[in-house]
Amino acid sequence: MAGFFSRLKKGLSRSNARINAVFSKRILDEETLEELEDELIAADLGPALAERVVGSLRDKSFGKQVSGPEIREALSAEIAKVLAPVAVPFTPDPSKKPHVVLVVGVNGVGKTTTIGKLAHQYQGEGKKVVLVAGDTFRAAAVEQLQIWGHRAGVPVIAGKQNADAAGLAYDGLKKATEEGADIVLIDTAGRLHNKNALMEELAKIVRVIKKFDPTAPHSTLLVLDATTGQNALEQVRVFQELVQVTGLAVTKLDGSARGGIVVALAERFKLPVHMVGVGEQAEDLRPFAPLDYARGLVGEEAGEKEATS
Repeated sequence: MAGFFSRLKKGLSRSNARINAVFSKRILDEETLEELEDELIAADLGPALAERVVGSLRDKSFGKQVSGPEIREALSAEIAKVLAPVAVPFTPDPSKKPHVVLVVGVNGVGKTTTIGKLAHQYQGEGKKVVLVAGDTFRAAAVEQLQIWGHRAGVPVIAGKQNADAAGLAYDGLKKATEEGADIVLIDTAGRLHNKNALMEELAKIVRVIKKFDPTAPHSTLLVLDATTGQNALEQVRVFQELVQVTGLAVTKLDGSARGGIVVALAERFKLPVHMVGVGEQAEDLRPFAPLDYARGLVGEEAGEKEATS
């Protein structure tokens, strides 16, 4: 299997191929910097951040003879500065037994798959995991979670279609506590087109969970699809209104993502980015590594700065 860095770089190729095309010039002049700024905006960094990153390059290297590798390294270092503060590994609190994780996001972003991958990883670490199929409106989401649960060897608490998600979450938390589980991962619906109904449902889930454990949920993980680009910013804003989001998981960085949206999210919301996904397998969900991500985004060659992960 290719190294994670190589696969990440391939997933970000939509961004890095265009950014690298700018580096064919040898003098870092104003025209080159303007082209680079345009490509960073196209890669979803956003205008203000792209201007700042390019401004830093202008201050350091303007008018100089520069090679592609030199510029890539300088550019990735600037982007990594923005990303570093939000790169926070997701670590369940062992003092919370079970540690309750509410997983939210719009439909289609990969919530259920992310939960399944996390369950597989934690089970592999010897932790006892319980999954709750709280997206009761979509039979496919319940079935998908049950498949992941079967693969990982962890129980899945599910109800009938359209069952009360809050009641299901309560039952799941009760059972998990009785069985001495370490982690409970709760899937939720994501019908953003009906924001009021979603707000009421999520608020009810949180309220009912707190009846069982006033400190829960201990984490609220928002899953974002990197291919949605700037729309991810709106999703974060909306879910911040609905629930207290504690961190992000960014999925689908495996072929069509522009990738810069992660940088824009870091700049605007300062929320921890816990993990990124580059494929369908359980091991394709990895902790967020800012420098590796920045290098992948600008297309550094493996020989220039290959990651070890």
